[in-house]
Amino acid sequence: MNISLSGKKALVGGSSGGIGKAIAMQLAESGASVTLMSRSVDKLQKIVKELPINYGQKHNFLVVDFSNFEAYKKAITIFFDSNSIDILINNTQGPSAGNTLEKSIADYQQAFDLLFKTVVFTTELALKQMQENKWGRIINVASVSVKEPLSYLALSNSIRAAVVTWAKSLATDVGEDRITVNSILTGYFDTERITQLNAKKAEQFGISPLKVRKEMELKVPVKRIGNPNEYGYLATFLASDKAAYITGTQIPIDGGLLKSL
Repeated sequence: MNISLSGKKALVGGSSGGIGKAIAMQLAESGASVTLMSRSVDKLQKIVKELPINYGQKHNFLVVDFSNFEAYKKAITIFFDSNSIDILINNTQGPSAGNTLEKSIADYQQAFDLLFKTVVFTTELALKQMQENKWGRIINVASVSVKEPLSYLALSNSIRAAVVTWAKSLATDVGEDRITVNSILTGYFDTERITQLNAKKAEQFGISPLKVRKEMELKVPVKRIGNPNEYGYLATFLASDKAAYITGTQIPIDGGLLKSL
């Protein structure tokens, strides 16, 4: 099956590494012009030069800080004043780890701004042109923890669940405009985020990070951690015309980790 995104423009959040970068690379490989988005100027400058240009695309990047909503709001508004996109990948860095007893109301507010308000605000700006064009793809990077909460990720569990239910509602509202809205429920992937979380767990339980990783791999039916490139393949399929009848879904990509239906 050949997937062509030639002529499409994509905006990819959190794309200076990990899952976001893998999505951006695969979208570009399939012909989309990609605008990268993160707070690391050096990484963005490097990655934008690595993006494939097999179809004569023009790639770009936007420097934003998702953790500062007011500054983010200003930067993304300026971007959409002179740009439109066809494909939006809502992805940010994750909030700090910790259980419910370790988090305050202020922590939840910060996580809400980071994970929910940035997603909703960006999507509202992107939707105007998508609705005029009668075509659009909105893909939210979420987590398997919205179905089976992880005790050490109380903030992510709570706010990402709100994003997924909001996305389900949005899919109903924009379906007639040929705009699809889907959320990907992320399992264990070989990223810097996993390394950081494993280091925290290793310190908490007094074991090595390698042991934490091995135990994590054993929990996954396929007995390995996911490669970010595999994530990029799914996101690219959802961004294509091949997935035009898929909307309002929450698709796990987790090697079978989820035990629930």
